[in-house]
Amino acid sequence: MNTNRIEAFSDGVFAIAITLLILEIKVPPSGSALKAELLSLWPSYLAYAISFIVIGAIWINHHAMFEHIVRADQNLLLLNTFHLMFVAFLPFPTAVLAQALHDGADEPLATSFYGGTLTVIGIFVTAMWRYAAHEHRLLSSHISQDEAKRNGRRFLVGPVCYGIATVIALVAPWFALMFYIALNVFFLWPRHTRHAGKNAT
Repeated sequence: MNTNRIEAFSDGVFAIAITLLILEIKVPPSGSALKAELLSLWPSYLAYAISFIVIGAIWINHHAMFEHIVRADQNLLLLNTFHLMFVAFLPFPTAVLAQALHDGADEPLATSFYGGTLTVIGIFVTAMWRYAAHEHRLLSSHISQDEAKRNGRRFLVGPVCYGIATVIALVAPWFALMFYIALNVFFLWPRHTRHAGKNAT
């Protein structure tokens, strides 16, 4: 089967997940000191910004991946479904992280929980690519074996580095947060790659 439906469904899940992030930021109660209340929400702003960038980077790389993946089968659909399940779950650890930063308590655990979610997302991204690229079964003929291997190594950076940062978070949560941001700058950085037409086989 072609990938049109899997891409459309994925885009919908990404859009919902990124929208749910803002719902975690609550409006200050009536009668409160608005300026102070708005300023006190800085942990929610920070967590929102990080997760917005994270989901944006995941979506961009998902789009780039499906420029090369031109066919889909049942196994790829299943891997993509599990991948999207954790993308849709991300607003929850985002809210947990924001609450921990606001309270100044349990920051290591909350930051590690957040990183663990990103690690699992990265594992499924890598699994999708490795499955599709195995013997070039679901890839366009426009991408070479060497390019497919290079992309596979690049996708592997995510789960490995997120996993390391998740452990670091248990002792240095703020360093781990900076690590998460740096990783997404890496994934968002423009790269010149050969374009694989969706009509290629």
